[in-house]
Amino acid sequence: MKVMINGEERVLDAAQSVEALLTSLGIDPRKVAVERNLEIVPKSTYAQVMVGDGDRLEIVHFIGGGSTQVVEDSFEVAGRKFTSRLLVGTGKYKDFEETAKAIAESGAEIVTVAVRRVNLSDPSQPMLVDYVSPKTYTYLPNTAGCFTADDAVRTLRLAREAGGWDLVKLEVLGDQKTLYPNMPETLKAAEALIKDGFKVMVYCSDDPIQAKMLEDMGCVAIMPLGSLIGSGLGIINPINIRLIKENSKVPVLVDAGVGTASDAAVAMELGCDGVLMNTAIAAAKDPIRMARAMKLAVEAGRLSYLAGRMPKKMYADPSSPLAGLI
Repeated sequence: MKVMINGEERVLDAAQSVEALLTSLGIDPRKVAVERNLEIVPKSTYAQVMVGDGDRLEIVHFIGGGSTQVVEDSFEVAGRKFTSRLLVGTGKYKDFEETAKAIAESGAEIVTVAVRRVNLSDPSQPMLVDYVSPKTYTYLPNTAGCFTADDAVRTLRLAREAGGWDLVKLEVLGDQKTLYPNMPETLKAAEALIKDGFKVMVYCSDDPIQAKMLEDMGCVAIMPLGSLIGSGLGIINPINIRLIKENSKVPVLVDAGVGTASDAAVAMELGCDGVLMNTAIAAAKDPIRMARAMKLAVEAGRLSYLAGRMPKKMYADPSSPLAGLI
């Protein structure tokens, strides 16, 4: 007897049940659906329904799938390994308690700290270290507010004296309106700090040539701006950032401009090693919740980059294959 199975003619020695046919084909009856002569055969009747001469059967199953691969993903700065690729600032929060909660929720391991004068009128006031312990987090002293190389170098020398930290973040600003980096002063300060034994992570413009100069000089991480500090404009220069990353052998972290979680994901999908932010979390209506969102966005963006996005196409391409179409 002859039957048609999924469009192919098959010869059977004798009539047999649907269950017996599936078994003879090496198919698990529990994992398929069967149609006989345009009528669906209920699974409960596979053993009773007989396949006869001239019958037409369609045997279908679900296709697709995927896999979950857990890989230890970390990056190194100056020989130190970090698993969180989100770095956060400690300014602009309403109080130190909120600062501590947001940082904890973000999962960050590195926090930037500014160097400021002690309040002599009330030296007993609480300090950041009372809430965000340098034993728990890696403090990254920065030069926020410095507009000359000399001021930046002086500030970080004081920071090293205060806490013994040699891993620092250098930023030398050009003007108060844009807070754009002054690159000649940045290069001058970086050179002096490196000679003085500092391990310099450097905030810089999105110029691939300037970024390479800083790396060649000995900076341990390059931190191009995504857009202006505190602007929340997002990543407005993805091509330049990608070029900087491709040309760099040290970590590249987007610094400044992130406004929301999707911006952080974009930065990571460009292949960056991390993202530094402050205002995007601290200025949110709910900083604690936003800190959590940023943590997830950085993780998702990194996974997306490692997975490799699908190619862009001019026309549609069905996700279900046409082969085996009923």
